[in-house]
Amino acid sequence: MKPRSIVFDLYGDYVRYDGGAAPLQTLTDLLAAFDVPEATTRVVMARLRKEGWFATEKRGRATVYRLTDQGWHLLDEGRRRIFQREREPWDRQWRVVIYHVPETDRSVRERVRKKLRWLGFGPLAPSTWISPHDRLQEVAEELTQEPSARLDLLVSRSMGVASDIDMANRCWDLKELHLALLAKRDAYRALSARFASVPPRGREALVERIRLVHDYRMLPFDDPDLPLELVPAGWVGREVHDLFLDLHERLAPEARAFCASAGIGPMDGPPAHA
Repeated sequence: MKPRSIVFDLYGDYVRYDGGAAPLQTLTDLLAAFDVPEATTRVVMARLRKEGWFATEKRGRATVYRLTDQGWHLLDEGRRRIFQREREPWDRQWRVVIYHVPETDRSVRERVRKKLRWLGFGPLAPSTWISPHDRLQEVAEELTQEPSARLDLLVSRSMGVASDIDMANRCWDLKELHLALLAKRDAYRALSARFASVPPRGREALVERIRLVHDYRMLPFDDPDLPLELVPAGWVGREVHDLFLDLHERLAPEARAFCASAGIGPMDGPPAHA
């Protein structure tokens, strides 16, 4: 795990519930649990501040790193995609994004594609991406930061279930994804058995919990959380998600207690962010 990823996970799971701010020394102590040297933590936090994710302030002699609006937005968006899954019946409508980016703006095109993947869209054609989920407003909000990208946002319906399944298979490699999900399911089952036998305590619980989030966080790029009508029989996507949530919650008390001992608390209630 990279130190900057650990920082965002610590803020996402803990510091956000303590007002979104933490002294540099506290962050140094927490990252030391992951064998990150103090000098590295200082360099990483300085870079993240320069990138706009954090602002600094003084509390006496201590330097405090507080989430900016940009940082809060990143954590809020990440939490929705990582921890939430669609449970409502599908309305059988596809949300369609057709984009145009000038050939000279290849970096913009890559950012647009990355954002669409993160939001659960798949490429039906090179510049036409679709999703069964109602996230067009999120697309509009996120991609307004790319002024050279022209977007057409549509809602459409196919000719029938067979067409829906065909389009899903063209947008996503569901066979390969299912194999990856099966492997993750087996790994999480093994992890659950190990934790039941020897429950992690203190520092170990925090490290295991952050490692779990780190392992799961990339899944939304590959798994669009498709409705059951569109996936093969025996699909284990939701089982994997439920296993992840169970493991994350089981590690919570000890991990939170360890963070509290370092000065991060309280650990319950909604994020302290308007």
